[in-house]
Amino acid sequence: MKTSLEKTKNSERVILFTRYPEPGKVKTRLVPALGPEGSCALHRQMTEGTVKQLQKLFFLRPVSIEIRYDGGNQGLMQEWLGSDWHFSTQGPDPLGLRLERAFQEAFQAGFHRVVLIGSDCPGLTRLLLEKALNHLAHHDLVLGPARDGGYYLIGMGRILRPLFVDIPWGTETVCHKTREIAREMGLNVVLLETLDDIDRPEDLALWEKLKEV
Repeated sequence: MKTSLEKTKNSERVILFTRYPEPGKVKTRLVPALGPEGSCALHRQMTEGTVKQLQKLFFLRPVSIEIRYDGGNQGLMQEWLGSDWHFSTQGPDPLGLRLERAFQEAFQAGFHRVVLIGSDCPGLTRLLLEKALNHLAHHDLVLGPARDGGYYLIGMGRILRPLFVDIPWGTETVCHKTREIAREMGLNVVLLETLDDIDRPEDLALWEKLKEV
């Protein structure tokens, strides 16, 4: 179903993975420092900041925006982030299967360049999203490495299932393992700049600095 801002004849999609903000269910690793309400408020602010960057991208090029959520329901998500986007549930499966399904469904829908991002990287900008989409014209895989060893962005032009299998999700080796598999597959990979995720109490000082910029 097309939304009011959906543009036709596009071949690019950006997918945002996020959660509905409920205290005690989001940013749980920050609860010792911020409490359930504070952690939830931070998650809400970061997701809204990411959506603002998506809005900037949307008005500059014909890209489809999909928000894949966990928790809540579509009505609550639209009330929170607006009704201008595609909304889908992530589903109950392990993370690797959820990521793979998001890409697979995008390609089945006819998109040729697909980028997936999270909502906990406040350094992710519209310019980086544009750069990732542009790289997919000449590369098989685009990765945005996070300083904690994961990645804040992954983009591809066709489904690459091995990149979602046997990955130690939630560890500092996620990006390394993904790049290792990509090398074994002979993929042409490009890396974006390394950015910080805001996941742990020690990351909060960086968040305060970013808010001042």
